[in-house]
Amino acid sequence: MESCWNFVSYAHIIVQMMVMGYVLYRFAMPFMQNKKGAVCTGIVYFATMLFLYFVPLEINNFAAYGIGIVTAFLVMYRTDRRNFRQKIFIAVTFFALRWLSVYMVDIITEELYRKIISTAYMVEHPYVQLAAYIVMEILDVAAEAAVAGIGAGYIVKAYIYKNENMGLKEMFMLIVPSITGMTGYGIMQYYQAYLEISVIEAISGVYHILAFLHFCISIVTIVVMTVLFQNIRARQEEKLQNELLSAQIDSTENHIAQVESLYQNIRSIKHDMTNHILTLERLYATENREEAEAYGMELKNILSEMTGEIKSGNPITDVILQEWKMEAEKKGICFCSDYYYPKGSRINAFDISVILNNALQNAMENVNGDAPYISVHSYHRDNAYMIEICNSFTGKLQWDTENELPVTTKRKADGHGYGLINIRRVAEKYSGDIAIDVKDREFCISIMLMMYGG
Repeated sequence: MESCWNFVSYAHIIVQMMVMGYVLYRFAMPFMQNKKGAVCTGIVYFATMLFLYFVPLEINNFAAYGIGIVTAFLVMYRTDRRNFRQKIFIAVTFFALRWLSVYMVDIITEELYRKIISTAYMVEHPYVQLAAYIVMEILDVAAEAAVAGIGAGYIVKAYIYKNENMGLKEMFMLIVPSITGMTGYGIMQYYQAYLEISVIEAISGVYHILAFLHFCISIVTIVVMTVLFQNIRARQEEKLQNELLSAQIDSTENHIAQVESLYQNIRSIKHDMTNHILTLERLYATENREEAEAYGMELKNILSEMTGEIKSGNPITDVILQEWKMEAEKKGICFCSDYYYPKGSRINAFDISVILNNALQNAMENVNGDAPYISVHSYHRDNAYMIEICNSFTGKLQWDTENELPVTTKRKADGHGYGLINIRRVAEKYSGDIAIDVKDREFCISIMLMMYGG
């Protein structure tokens, strides 16, 4: 019987380590670049704890589990060197969740088990007592995994900006609840040892209630702090996006002003066209052919400068494309466009301007290669209107697995990282979406809009 009890006790501890290693893997995976690194983190944590358990060292449990989480942190950082501070947050938070959840659950299961085995029937039937012990150990591990796993799950769900670098202040703000919880846990453990020696047993019931409340409140605080901080970040991001959208509206108004100026120039040319034609007729009548051709060429150049080379079927998109073409040519980038505006559809020019400006700005900032180029192409199939904007690209991208968009390497506080998000918003307004393809040294974004419908 004694060997059976020892075996169940050992099995409980080993299974508990294995389950917590799995919880750590699930917690770390969304924050890491590849699943393999998260798997290694969980396995190394379990292996470290198993080694420390079977190889007796002159250290207490708290220090042993500290060694385990430090080892797991080193594996996380070794397999994914991005975002050093975020990995510290993951390690500290998991360490706190592990200890708080285990001891919170132990208070309940130990009290429940004590009441079960104190009955006369259990005293007379040791095998039934062993069976009850096995059941309680299984429930203990399941409950610990549930509490730690649910806490970690809420943090993962609430933590929106997993691919952004965590600042030093943000890291300290998010790990303070974990440190506070663990500090309170250490103080209560110290006084538990003191009370068990110097005070009657009856007071332990009050202590267990207070300890349970502290552990529970600490776990809730860790989760709530992360949720609140991320909500604040989300509101700040929304405010910045609205400011950027306002800037885009101002830009579009500027384009409209340029279009109005273009029309004014065209009206002026139209007003003088009769005089220009009479001048050409007189030159040809007097057989001054060379002067006539020079005059005609000059008139053609003036018209070309006023109206631009790009004719997309809409004056606003004409101006936008012409501006980006001129910008590209200044930088030695080949700019090719066969874009046309979908006349007669429900798609308005303002939304198209948001798409073109954001997509072409991204292309201009990221185009590279020996022969840099940007191309703009549009077509429609049945009700679907497609815009494809491609540029030469030889680099590598990091991807946000949640929204399936590339992660910007520039600071969002400076207005970067919202272009693709704004393009997707416009596409969704017309029951469409965007797709990004990177292959053959080319980055290409495809935007689909429904021309008709609700």
